[in-house]
Amino acid sequence: MYLTLVILAVRDLPQAVRFYRDALGCPQTVDVPVYVEFELPGGQRLGLYERRAFGLNTGQVPEETPKGALTGTELYFYPDDVLAAIFRLEWAGARKLSALAERGWGDEAAYFADPDGNVLVVARRLQG
Repeated sequence: MYLTLVILAVRDLPQAVRFYRDALGCPQTVDVPVYVEFELPGGQRLGLYERRAFGLNTGQVPEETPKGALTGTELYFYPDDVLAAIFRLEWAGARKLSALAERGWGDEAAYFADPDGNVLVVARRLQG
């Protein structure tokens, strides 16, 4: 079994689509009124589902995260150019949580939050 798709339930779908289109620059492959999907490098996909519509599939609408709070979700990326990825996230309007720094697990990583409070990390492996 392998992971192919991550879906985030979002408060404001048009805002989330703009953010991820600007932040990732990946092709959008699905566009329906309540759901959008982006194709990431390596064949993975990222889906954005309007929160209430997400609940139609699961039978339960996810709790809304208060503005400024974080969800328990983290997306961890290894971009080709970590500095360009940081610039792109900041330009898209991501909230900076932690600057690029060496981490104890052998990466250099910077932490951000998307408009819904999902944590986005851009990292590169340190030479060791």
